[in-house]
Amino acid sequence: MAMYSGAVSVPLLIGTSLGFDSEKMTYLVSIDIFMCGLATLLQLLKNRYFGIGLPVVLGCAFQAVSPLIMIGKKFGYTTMYGSLIVAGLFVILIAGLFSKIKVLFPPVVTGTLITTIGLTLIPVAITDIGGGDATAKTFGSGQNLFLGFLTMAIIIIIQVWAKGFFQSIATLVGLLLGSIVAGAMGLVSLKPVAQAAWFHLPQLFYFGVPKFELSSSLTMIIIALVSMVESTGVFFAIGDLIGQDISEDDLKRGYRAEGLAQILGGGFNTFPYTTFSQNVGLLQLSGIHTTRPIFWAAGLLMAMGLLPKVGALVTVIPTPVLGGAMLVMFTMITVQGIKMLNKVNFDSNRNVLIVAISIGLGLGVTIYPQLFQNLPQTVQLFLSNGIVIASLSATILNLIFNGKKALAKDRKA
Repeated sequence: MAMYSGAVSVPLLIGTSLGFDSEKMTYLVSIDIFMCGLATLLQLLKNRYFGIGLPVVLGCAFQAVSPLIMIGKKFGYTTMYGSLIVAGLFVILIAGLFSKIKVLFPPVVTGTLITTIGLTLIPVAITDIGGGDATAKTFGSGQNLFLGFLTMAIIIIIQVWAKGFFQSIATLVGLLLGSIVAGAMGLVSLKPVAQAAWFHLPQLFYFGVPKFELSSSLTMIIIALVSMVESTGVFFAIGDLIGQDISEDDLKRGYRAEGLAQILGGGFNTFPYTTFSQNVGLLQLSGIHTTRPIFWAAGLLMAMGLLPKVGALVTVIPTPVLGGAMLVMFTMITVQGIKMLNKVNFDSNRNVLIVAISIGLGLGVTIYPQLFQNLPQTVQLFLSNGIVIASLSATILNLIFNGKKALAKDRKA
């Protein structure tokens, strides 16, 4: 329940942006839930080749939302899924090397990336609060604003005054109550639920055979690297919580499980999957340090994903309600990035420049992607994504300014 709203938000945002009808959206959401369970299972089943064996839950990577929408709009969603498969293969191949070079991604890089991810997603949430289509006459109508801000208020109230498990599912409760109010206003249709089947199975290449395109694949490879950096932090956080040392071999198996999940996501036409950080807090809250409940959670997610009516129920959430919830989630992602940047020594102008230039470039090309409109289309896609640009900028500038110092510290360690 803690990760559910975040998991279903990604297919809702991407499916809506690409104009999926109710049938496609139902498949997308329900199979995505199934894949969250399967990806979690792959990470739990520790063996010689993959699986870190920690009590972790996997869900859709938020950092992939904007790039996937861009790829889907420019090249079609079969290319989108082809790029996921390539990125998943890349993760598996680079897992061993990446477990050794985590020194290249200190807080100044990871904090900058997470902050940029949150900031670049906020306009999507604001658009949804207005109704989803900024060109529509009803955009920003009173009822849209009421539902969006009501949902936000509910989530904020629960986050501030509730305690324990109820607090951890604030977003889910906000979506539910916001949708109930919208239903009372006559803005919710349960027709997709009535039309959905009771049971289905995942279908390989449901939306068509994947296509492969260079810039799309490179873009998703960079996003996969960002996800690996984020997962590394979660792995170490959980290891510290349960008193377990995380070795390079553990990291390698953890990355491989996520790469395998990403390949399966591309094959079954869903999304890339990464370890969800919000469940770390739930482990701390509950005191549960074993994987047994997580196995049950994975099984429940897979069972829910086989019931299209469950997926269809999620698709009837009104856009303004979704936007209100997303604004809270995306701003919290931004704040998480800022908290990571608190660990950075800003007495050095070099670190100030790394953060300032990278966030500036990331936001700049997000707002004005037409900056590169005179370049070839393949190059345009790669350079007009704010998260990709911020990733490259922060990593390269950190290597130039702090590279030797960081590597020297790593050798001593």
